[in-house]
Amino acid sequence: MRNVVIGLLGSTLDQGFSRKRWEYWRPSIGVCMHEDLLVDEFHLLYQGNLKRLALQVREDILSISPETEVVLHHFDLKNPWDFEEVYSALLDFSKTFTFDVDRDNYLIHITTGTHVVQICMFLLTESRHFPGKLLQTAPDEGGRSKCCRGSYTIIDLDLSKYDKIASRFHQETKDDISFLKSGIDTKNTAFNRLIERIEKVALCSKEPILLMGPTGAGKSQLAGRIYRLKKLRGQVQGRFVEINCATVRGDAAMSALFGHKKGSFTGAVQDRAGLLKSADNGMVLLDEIGELGPDEQAMLLRAIEEKIFTPLGSDTETRSDFQLICGTNKDLFEYVQKGKFREDLLSRINLWTFRLPGLKQRLEDIDPNIQYELNRYEELNGIHVTFSKEARELFLEFAVSEEALWSSNFRDLNGAVIRMCTLAPGGRITREICQEEIQRLKANWYISGEVQQVQDRFLEDLLKQKDIGLLDPFDRIQLEYVIDTCRRARSLSEAGRILYSQSRLKKSKSNDADRLTKYLAKFLITWNDIHRLQA
Repeated sequence: MRNVVIGLLGSTLDQGFSRKRWEYWRPSIGVCMHEDLLVDEFHLLYQGNLKRLALQVREDILSISPETEVVLHHFDLKNPWDFEEVYSALLDFSKTFTFDVDRDNYLIHITTGTHVVQICMFLLTESRHFPGKLLQTAPDEGGRSKCCRGSYTIIDLDLSKYDKIASRFHQETKDDISFLKSGIDTKNTAFNRLIERIEKVALCSKEPILLMGPTGAGKSQLAGRIYRLKKLRGQVQGRFVEINCATVRGDAAMSALFGHKKGSFTGAVQDRAGLLKSADNGMVLLDEIGELGPDEQAMLLRAIEEKIFTPLGSDTETRSDFQLICGTNKDLFEYVQKGKFREDLLSRINLWTFRLPGLKQRLEDIDPNIQYELNRYEELNGIHVTFSKEARELFLEFAVSEEALWSSNFRDLNGAVIRMCTLAPGGRITREICQEEIQRLKANWYISGEVQQVQDRFLEDLLKQKDIGLLDPFDRIQLEYVIDTCRRARSLSEAGRILYSQSRLKKSKSNDADRLTKYLAKFLITWNDIHRLQA
């Protein structure tokens, strides 16, 4: 095939009219001086004021390589450092040039011209507007005066042809996935696929990520590692800010998230920026997002969509360009049906949703996670602890059995390993220590199960106490929801605000506590009845 070179005349590097010009390296002429690179055609682009130099370079090429046909193309640029102008001009050239890839091998010379020109030629070659390979030339080690021929390198941008590069990309992806798994060699196929997808989304998207899963499944730890991975890749520069939405209510939640002005509520003794502002150009984890109140949900939706929000008590909007990860152990779709969560907010954070499995669904990963916890204990305490062979076999046999509930998932496993390490004589966990820990775990799970059964019977006991078991199904479901809300709220007013979150907005004055008291009175129930039975 014929070799066809396309390049730009170098206003500085190709300069020279005297006889001394042959004593130093000139890139466009040097291309045609290599015995192992025969150039059949050289399409040389030049700017309007460089025609004399272009003619001289063509004459010099023909003198050393008579078989090379040099074709000059006028290339008018007002500003060779203007990216848009340069790219548009080169793109137009590529559209008017007739390429014959079956006959010709195209080499795009990117040594001459401004850095902007070189970048644009690279991009157009990468996008196949110039269907060829890159040609990079350079002077010999002695500099421009050492040899006028110089050296050359041909670069094929089709990376699929480079096994080493492909394997390096593959290894980087493996390293990223291992990083997200805290270096744990997990065996569960479904979980490994999940982490692979999370790694791809985390590095390719700035949209919100929703992590769902039971308590202790590792949502907050994974969120932190997603942040650190993105920071390593230069995708975030700001802080990682975490807030557990279940720990704040009302004004405290608004202040924590969006900030406040001094005097905006009782206790606001100074201005506060808020966590969303603190995470500007960084990342926010809103753990247990299902616990946010309706007002915070509305403001959060705007903050996600427009990156703008108004601090409590302020008349001035604040901007923060943060990336968002949400965590929850609740079924937010069920919360939407019950009116506890905004449907539009769920739609906005549900673009990338990942459900983390509990430990019971990953029994094959218990062994590597035990080793991880041992390594972590040594790192934090400076004490190396190991299992005896019999002890490890005993604990693993129990850990994967039906007896092991792992109701708090990895938190249970973490606590178990810490206790065994603490009690291990001489840094050796014995069979006796394992037996003691197994009994402790069983007892804890039994007590937790009993408490859950008591909570499940709560509503039924209250209804029986008030002798209201003959309600219509609709009234019964509604009353159960109201009572459940009252149990979770810290005050009658707070429960009222939650239950009447929409209708209260239509009233100029809203006494939510009075409305709720009257509703409960229809069933002979008071606020004190609910909390006295709960206590």
